[in-house]
Amino acid sequence: MADTKSFYRLDSVNSTVIFDCQSKTPALLYFGKRLSEQTTETMLTQLATRQEVKCAVVEEAPISLSPLLGEGFTGAPGLELVNDSIAWSVGPELQEVRQPSSATVEFVSVDKLRGIEVVHSITLDNNSDVLSAHTVLTNLGDSPLSVNFCAAPTFQLPDSVSKIVSFEGRWSNEFQRQSVDLVLGSFVRENRKGKTSHDVFPGLLVHNENAGEQHGECYGFHLGWSGNNKLRAELLAEGRRYVQMGELLLPGELTLAKGQTYQSPSIYGSFSSEGFSALSRNFHRFVKANLLSQAQREKARPVHYNTWEGIYFDHDVDTLKQLADKVAPLGIERFVLDDGWFKGRRGDNAGLGDWTVDYKIYPDGLSPVIDHVNSLGMEFGIWFEPEMVNPDSDLYRAHPDWVLGSENNEQLSFRNQLVLDLTRSEVVEYLYKAIDDILVEYPTIKYIKWDMNRDINHAGNFDGKPAVHQQTLALYRLIDRIKAAHPGLEIESCSSGGARVDYGVLAHTDRVWTSDSNDALDRLEIQRGCSFFFPSSVMGAHVGPRDCHITGRNVSIEMRAAVSMFGHMGIEMDPRELNDHEYNALKAAIALHKEHREFIHAADLYRLDSDDLSINFGLIDTQKTKALFAYNSVRETPRTAPNKLRFVGLDADAQYTLNLVWPVKFEEYRPSSIAAVNGQTFTGEALMQFGLQMPISFPQTSLIFELNKA
Repeated sequence: MADTKSFYRLDSVNSTVIFDCQSKTPALLYFGKRLSEQTTETMLTQLATRQEVKCAVVEEAPISLSPLLGEGFTGAPGLELVNDSIAWSVGPELQEVRQPSSATVEFVSVDKLRGIEVVHSITLDNNSDVLSAHTVLTNLGDSPLSVNFCAAPTFQLPDSVSKIVSFEGRWSNEFQRQSVDLVLGSFVRENRKGKTSHDVFPGLLVHNENAGEQHGECYGFHLGWSGNNKLRAELLAEGRRYVQMGELLLPGELTLAKGQTYQSPSIYGSFSSEGFSALSRNFHRFVKANLLSQAQREKARPVHYNTWEGIYFDHDVDTLKQLADKVAPLGIERFVLDDGWFKGRRGDNAGLGDWTVDYKIYPDGLSPVIDHVNSLGMEFGIWFEPEMVNPDSDLYRAHPDWVLGSENNEQLSFRNQLVLDLTRSEVVEYLYKAIDDILVEYPTIKYIKWDMNRDINHAGNFDGKPAVHQQTLALYRLIDRIKAAHPGLEIESCSSGGARVDYGVLAHTDRVWTSDSNDALDRLEIQRGCSFFFPSSVMGAHVGPRDCHITGRNVSIEMRAAVSMFGHMGIEMDPRELNDHEYNALKAAIALHKEHREFIHAADLYRLDSDDLSINFGLIDTQKTKALFAYNSVRETPRTAPNKLRFVGLDADAQYTLNLVWPVKFEEYRPSSIAAVNGQTFTGEALMQFGLQMPISFPQTSLIFELNKA
């Protein structure tokens, strides 16, 4: 072993991470609440001394940053390698530790016998307390090295955590939380959809028995990757436990020649001793400071109008102008022309791949619509689905070999479309030119809604090899190239809603479409789940039609607007359906959102623990001078009156003036607490400890309160 220290420590404002390098391979010793300098690493190792267990190994194999079969580890190895020799039992030894900055440490380990180098790079962000880490694998040998699995660094967990929260779902019902006990064995989630997926969001929470939104110890982990993935939380028989995440590689997908490297996707982790909301605030600070561009941090998020649920494929220049005329006075700032504008696209069965304007529908091109939208003071955005092709398209007829597939296996039917092979340079060049041509011809297009509407069921590329890994990297490069060629262009990641929402794609885009469901009740849970890792400023949230096109549910305009107000707000409907009351209410809601937009997208989130009757949360600035709290009734109370709303996160000693700011007019059959408290001043202590008696209201009622320090 090279001349390295026994321990390496990283500190942030509230967290400490310590790595133990006393053994052959580095391992996590401690990750949690910040430790004082008086607490030494030696103290921790002494306190963690384990004795020999009956009928077991004398000394347990370490849970190193890449647990290894070669070390005798019987849990899930962090490396699974194959060559024509003994790579399967890789056993690297720590050779060098690099510290390029006070926030980053890199452990370089080499197996000289097998010719394999493994580098673990870990950075602890000082301000957000979020740790990001990846593994770099290099083949130093002469023979090819097949990589079956290479996890991001594996993190041992303290024995105080005993619960897991995972995030599952389906189309139009993403980010549903599932809580399970951490029991002996492995909790494993695997995704082979070729994209982040609706089904298995690549994130986990692990926590102690009593953790809630405002209290308790908890950890969050997320894999920032937009392709296949594998998540594992395991409790070993001897009581040790760990979290491991990595890219799920298909058989034979990745082989390294001599000198070639593979870098795993990054795992992002954070710790909180003050509950889930504080954990989420860590991730939100990290996203805003490290994943979003400077321009995005400085620009107010424009309120959208998206045409999709308004007109679907029924495009017509005069109709689109009418829609623009209708929505502009509402306060809409960006008009997004969704699917249906390009050649042959009269439904979802044709046209994908032929990215030229359909002159049968737009005889003078898109300029008449774009110019009209711009004249009304709105930006213009447009929809693409670049990775897909319809068999009924000029592109497919000319290049049927440009799609992913596997020989002698019939393609599964899926939305009348196939997936283009982005591992072919000619495909990428075609797509770049097609998109670039539109942006050059119409230079005032400032926004692309980038969609992906099918899974990759047959992932073979032109060479017959599995392609999801290279496909995902090619997507990132294509997006970056387009944005570089068109400074100021913003791109939304959409995949039938929330099937491509992760830190990997967010590092290349500007917004995510959270879900295709615009049902306000669905959205409360979806946005709540998404908020564990993503701030409101990147979550697209639209006011949908009066009767939701997915659930059929009729929700009041007041509640639909209130739910959308706390994301990147927009509307997606035919505005001609709005009666005078709905139109005026929507206009007022957009004005209220704009009034508080900077605050909403910058403030700290405090989710309230749910009583299953309402879904409530608050936003508070860092100085605790202003707050917005949302009370969303979803079920009728079983008692004669609902529970109190107990505010959280306020300054207990401060005085706050309380006002109901939404809805504009709150109809009640008898006076309630609202009339008694409106405009009055209360201590933070009273609001938090005693709480506000909620009024009797119908289910599907949203109330928004503004609090200002007096």
